Amino acid sequence: MTPAGLGYHHAMKNICVYCGSSPGKSEAYCDAARSLGKLLAAREVGLIYGAASVGVMGALADAALAAGGEVVGVIPEALMSFEVSHDNLTELVVVDSMHTRKATMAERADAFIALPGGLGTLEELFEMLTWSQLRFHAKPVGLLNVDGFYDSLLAFLDQTVAHEFVRQEHRDNLIVSDDPEALLAALSNWQPPTIDKWWEQD
Repeated sequence: MTPAGLGYHHAMKNICVYCGSSPGKSEAYCDAARSLGKLLAAREVGLIYGAASVGVMGALADAALAAGGEVVGVIPEALMSFEVSHDNLTELVVVDSMHTRKATMAERADAFIALPGGLGTLEELFEMLTWSQLRFHAKPVGLLNVDGFYDSLLAFLDQTVAHEFVRQEHRDNLIVSDDPEALLAALSNWQPPTIDKWWEQD
């Protein structure tokens, strides 16, 4: 427990970022990724991501590397040509499966951020939220909501609370901002909820 009157600070040496291997329809998505990559490098926070050199993923990694940051990519061997693995990373970790990829990224990270992306990004984001709910980890999970990209998803999450499938405290575990700097600050100050996963029975 945090002593009364003392702010909670979550040490973040490495942050795992989930995002699309496609650039998306709007240039704003890659621009936001570049801003986040530069910010992580400036704060000497290592980037862990899916190792692609293209799309939002590539923009993120290139910006962090150009700013002198450390970037670790994790990719299954079967996807190295499909996702066009990055050649200039600080470290490239080649693994045997998607399961190993996700576990490796999660283990090495102190926090998680999702940028705009597709099914893979959503799957990774929700896995980390689920693990947080089940107390498999106590690491903050953030969403960079670029140009309202995730507005409808957030509305759906509110619906899961309204229909009593998710507790509000667990819904609130997802930290949302449209500003990279504000998001990092919120992640650093996050404190895990003290409630259990399950609904109390009458």
